[in-house]
Amino acid sequence: MKKDQMPSGRRAVLRLAAALGATATVGVFAADRLAAPDRATGAAPAPRSTPGSGAGNGAGPGAAGPAAGSQAGVARLNPNAYRLQPMTAYAPPAYRRALPPVRQRPFLSVSGAGRSMVLTFDDGPDPRYTPGILDTLRRYECRAMFFVCGEMAVENQDLLRRMADEGHVVGNHSWSHPLIPKLRPSLIRDELGSTSEVVERALGTAPLWYRAPYGAWNRHSFEIGAELGMEPLAWTVDTLDWKEPGTDSIVRRVLDGAAPGVVVLNHDAGGDRSQSVAALRRYLPELLDAGYHITVPRR
Repeated sequence: MKKDQMPSGRRAVLRLAAALGATATVGVFAADRLAAPDRATGAAPAPRSTPGSGAGNGAGPGAAGPAAGSQAGVARLNPNAYRLQPMTAYAPPAYRRALPPVRQRPFLSVSGAGRSMVLTFDDGPDPRYTPGILDTLRRYECRAMFFVCGEMAVENQDLLRRMADEGHVVGNHSWSHPLIPKLRPSLIRDELGSTSEVVERALGTAPLWYRAPYGAWNRHSFEIGAELGMEPLAWTVDTLDWKEPGTDSIVRRVLDGAAPGVVVLNHDAGGDRSQSVAALRRYLPELLDAGYHITVPRR
């Protein structure tokens, strides 16, 4: 036997040791691979599936066994056991509309292309008058703004939904139509916040615009409105329909005040608004014939 040849017995021992070492190494990597996700999440290791249990693979009691050549002794993992868990701390925040700035005065008009005007209706919704106004707007395919009072909105949420479904803007006009400057801040917050909640429950989104009753604003109302995500909108032309001056008078005020960017104040509740309903039927087609585009502001 040559010097560089190893006795056959010794060669056999070394081959056996090498095989055992390789097996141990594979076992270490396999164990680390299976256990790592459990260590990261603090969960207990996934249990082994039992034949016919269907755990982790959707198999039923009659499912076929492992395919030929597969390692039947390897534990099957629940799919969630080997997937990285989401790291919510690093996830982007949910989208949230930026709060508007705190204004010192409300908007009195709107900017828009060409001869655009905005029609607004306050104090509703009222089932006696609001449907007639909505019918006329739909007939002429026009959109408007409805500044609703919470105490009316909560009882007529079907009309709120119709407003939104037909493309109109639903704004906040407080809960009970109080004189805002006479209220302490906590009550202003209740008046505006409660109305926004009713609108959000009915429509899925809170109002983006608000109008102070009687057009009486103060610093607190601007601040609280902005905190609730709303911009303040007043008006350019007051139809004085709340005085019930007659249909002809309402029509004349709208047509005389018509101009690009004008915001017209009407009412669909708070009294007998049959004159307001009738006036809209007359002045709306005349505005359209004069080339005005009846629109709503965008945010």
